[in-house]
Amino acid sequence: MESLGEKLKSTREAKGLSLDYAGRETNIARRYLEALESESFSKFPGEPYLLGFLRNYGEYLGLSIDELLSLYRAIKIQEQPVPVDQLINSPHSFPKWLLIIIVIAVIGFIAAVGGYFLFVRTPVKPVQTSLVQLPMEYMLEGSFLERRFYKGDTILVNLENDQYKIELRSMDDPLTLIIPGGSVRLDLSGDTEIDLNGNGISDLRVTLTDYDYRTPGAGALIRFDISAVSDPYVAINPDDITDTAIQSGTVIFTSTNTYPFTLEIQFQNYCMFRWELDRSDRTERYFSRGERLSIHVMNTIRLWSSNATAVAIELNGAGRTVTLNLGTPGEVVVIDLRWLRDNDGRFRLTQYRLE
Repeated sequence: MESLGEKLKSTREAKGLSLDYAGRETNIARRYLEALESESFSKFPGEPYLLGFLRNYGEYLGLSIDELLSLYRAIKIQEQPVPVDQLINSPHSFPKWLLIIIVIAVIGFIAAVGGYFLFVRTPVKPVQTSLVQLPMEYMLEGSFLERRFYKGDTILVNLENDQYKIELRSMDDPLTLIIPGGSVRLDLSGDTEIDLNGNGISDLRVTLTDYDYRTPGAGALIRFDISAVSDPYVAINPDDITDTAIQSGTVIFTSTNTYPFTLEIQFQNYCMFRWELDRSDRTERYFSRGERLSIHVMNTIRLWSSNATAVAIELNGAGRTVTLNLGTPGEVVVIDLRWLRDNDGRFRLTQYRLE
């Protein structure tokens, strides 16, 4: 039977993933992925961190979380010390009279020490100590960040040319986040939209996925997803697109009239993907490696991907097939595909990026 570390490592290698790539995809530092695969649990700052990373890494690799936790608990049980009575192979007989003398001596010693502290020493009030979880600061890099947070932890979000700070203020039910200009409350498995810069457009989606208010020491698993940001080009009017926009884009087909086309999409890796048909019908969800999607388009579609190379797209129209290139690995990209009419009266199916 595979151990915990062997299962993680063999599954990752079977998928052809490097530790660096898996670290970027999961937002878990490479040293912690190596520690999980080598079962070097002492390298984690605490068991809640270890369990949180193990859950995230297991979900990313498509493994059973219950099985991984069972393997981890089996390792912890094996690390428990063997009872002393099992280490003693041949106990020696002990004279009863000597045992009586030792018991009397111990009782006399305890009485003497107790009398000394009771009548001679001034009582000293014991100092109560407790373990304190030091607040941590994290940076949202890429399209999302999901991890366990504790009271006082903060996350920094870069938006355009400004940086915004969010703090986990309380571990009650519901949780409370302090955001620029106020606060928001999080309920388990509920999504909360946050407008960081006050322009009336949602900039961030926050999801509380795992939390028990009765055990705040275990932290709260929270996902911050910048994929929820409404792209700044949603207000573009199609009538404002000029020949310059056509020239800066990629012309896929040219025709005397428009016609419907189909996008056949295969997902090469885990990513958030959104599409908007004719600027009215918007759909978005997470896709895993190997999933497929077929979209029929009448005239216009806007595509958004949290990782450009995670999406392989073939465009089929009028009996012809073209492969679309969205961008570079790890790049967040927004593109439009639309029929546009140029000055000579012909129509061009054009792909152009919204920078």
